[in-house]
Amino acid sequence: MASLKDIQRQIKSVSNTQKTTRAMKLVSTAKLRRAEELAKRSRLYAAKMNQVLAEIAGRIKCNKVGGIDNRCFIDIENPKTIDIVFVTADKGLCGGFNIQTIKAVKKLLTEYKAKNVKVRLRGIGKKGIEFFKYNEIELYDSVADLSSKPDKERADAFIESSIEDFKNEKTDALYVVYNGYKNMITQELHVNKLLPVDASQFDCSEAEKSMLEVESQDEEKMLDSLVNKYAQYAIYYALIDSVAAEHSARMQAMDAATNNAKEMVKSLKVQFNKARQAAITTELIEIISGVESMK
Repeated sequence: MASLKDIQRQIKSVSNTQKTTRAMKLVSTAKLRRAEELAKRSRLYAAKMNQVLAEIAGRIKCNKVGGIDNRCFIDIENPKTIDIVFVTADKGLCGGFNIQTIKAVKKLLTEYKAKNVKVRLRGIGKKGIEFFKYNEIELYDSVADLSSKPDKERADAFIESSIEDFKNEKTDALYVVYNGYKNMITQELHVNKLLPVDASQFDCSEAEKSMLEVESQDEEKMLDSLVNKYAQYAIYYALIDSVAAEHSARMQAMDAATNNAKEMVKSLKVQFNKARQAAITTELIEIISGVESMK
């Protein structure tokens, strides 16, 4: 049985850990509130951008002979090379938040490898980058400090070459994989195909109702520009959504750790009391035995 001093030392250590995890939970809760509000506003902007893209693309699809001939809207049945952008956190202590994204990326790698499709991995976030480097899986491009502090200009610069490679037929698809925010206790894994855009979703009846005033000769040019902004903002939104989900996951992980530490302290205190009672009983027996031996 451990000595009283050892048990006291353990109680102090676990209590200090409990204070740390409780503080980390409070910090994550405060950060989550700000990130959640930003994610909500960004979601509205993304929805409006998608609506404008759908309206212009829908008009071209329905009014132009042959439909849309822009490569960004033509599904490629047998891709040869694809880009996968994944977003993980820069820090740990957030439960299974990072591993879910990593598993999804590994699954895609396995599927496309079986189809003899070359995959170029582009990583955002230190945890994912470290995992793939440790497992000797090549990363085509990476940035380690963007997921914790989403920045629109840096996100645009990071994804720009991938968009251009797709337009120049160097790649045939662009995916983004990340763990997004659903609510305070739930994260939702996203595997989104950014390029080519799914043209089957465009409805001619909706395009005819469009209130946008765009000259027909400018539609193609505007559509090409919108595709860039659509893909760029999709990555930026993924970063915002991911950081909100990260704080949510860390808040839950630290709450669970705090509760576990609390239960461990209770268990150690019971163990300490039992050890102390045993020590007192032993001392009493020794005293009584000593008295008896003196009679």
